[in-house]
Amino acid sequence: MRVIFHGAAGEVTGSCHEVEAAGHRLLLDCGLIQGGREDEARNRDEFGFDAGAIDAVVLSHAHIDHCGRLPLLVKRGFRGPIWTQRATADLLKVMLEDSARLSMADAERARRRLNEGRGDRDDEDELEPLYTLDDVARTLKRVRAIDYDTPTTLFPGLVLTLRDAGHILGSASIELVETPRDGKPRVLVFSGDLGKKGTPILRDPAPVPRADLVLLASTYGGRTHRERAATVAELGRVFHEAWDSRGCVVIPAFAVGRTQELLYWFAQHFDAWGLQRWKVFLDSPMAAKVLDVYERHAAIFDEEAKRAWAKRPHALRLPNLHLSESTEDSMAINRIDSGAIIIAGSGMANGGRVRHHLRHRLPFERHHVMFVGYQAQGTLGRRLVDGAAYVRILGHEVPVRAQRHTVGGLSAHADQPALLDWYSQIADTPPAVLVHGEDDARQALARAMRARFGTDVELAQPGQARSVGA
Repeated sequence: MRVIFHGAAGEVTGSCHEVEAAGHRLLLDCGLIQGGREDEARNRDEFGFDAGAIDAVVLSHAHIDHCGRLPLLVKRGFRGPIWTQRATADLLKVMLEDSARLSMADAERARRRLNEGRGDRDDEDELEPLYTLDDVARTLKRVRAIDYDTPTTLFPGLVLTLRDAGHILGSASIELVETPRDGKPRVLVFSGDLGKKGTPILRDPAPVPRADLVLLASTYGGRTHRERAATVAELGRVFHEAWDSRGCVVIPAFAVGRTQELLYWFAQHFDAWGLQRWKVFLDSPMAAKVLDVYERHAAIFDEEAKRAWAKRPHALRLPNLHLSESTEDSMAINRIDSGAIIIAGSGMANGGRVRHHLRHRLPFERHHVMFVGYQAQGTLGRRLVDGAAYVRILGHEVPVRAQRHTVGGLSAHADQPALLDWYSQIADTPPAVLVHGEDDARQALARAMRARFGTDVELAQPGQARSVGA
């Protein structure tokens, strides 16, 4: 049994790890690379393996940097099953169809620029989408949905168990147990993206009893998050300040996870924050569909959320929440001069409708922009967080005068103390390989693991192979 690292090895996005076990080859995740234009161009590169030779995929969760290249994998010859948790299976349809539409729209814009004499034939790849809705449909037919904590035989001698990772709805840590005919079982564990204890709606990350090798996602391995209570208080202050300045608040947010947590806090503090005087817009057709998925999977919520969900209207259906599904609905929001809270994708402001809202609001001091999640290098969100005075949005140079707020305590990723706590519950502190993090975060986590546990820990590199239990 061994692992070969193809993606998210030295960077946060593009999760993809190949496993050879029980005479078969499978992938853990197959995600999109996100960032600047050069980063995203790498999504069209060869995988580093023959897609047709992969026998199965196990998907940790539905964020696009973990699942977004699955249709390309199918397009290039993959014909095996895609195993994942039931809620993830439902979210996958929403996420992949949205990704295909964005890719098709980008290709159409590139062709239009070329026809108008503004394009470059050196960018010929961009004239065709990475994949289409037909590719997504073929991918979804391969999905096999299973429950948490239910051992499932993938192939003779190889058993999969998914455990709740507490990151987003349906997120899972992956446990693969290989049992050779003439040897003792070997256990590979991939943490997936772990969440924080006490995250609204979600259950806490579940422990894993034992492993011979742990692949540990380490996005925030070098930091300690701010306490959630302080973060929630900051949200309230921003809304009061924005109201006093007669402005609007723009929140780039991921359609899965962060949007639902924000709405949950809105419901919990509706009166204290004076939210009844605002118009709250969820400007994301994808996020609106995600709300429906949440309603179908309330059985895997934590106990507090189950109680809140039983009320009508429940926490994600605020009385002044407006779902903006059409382009016309979205455009109408920009005619509102004050008193609007606008939650829109994408979470890193690198695409989607939020770019239009930022273009309209950034030049004015009375408006506020709130960042509530990770901003990858090369993204518009990262440039704004880093203090850029001007940014380019949809072909326009836009001055940045709006007030910016980075609210770190809402991160859906576990911080260093939480990662160490999760790892500490695995018997005998097994060897670990750190993935899904930039090098400074991984190095900090590696130092902490060596100091506290004496762990044999290394940082995954692209193309590196590592045996399990050898």
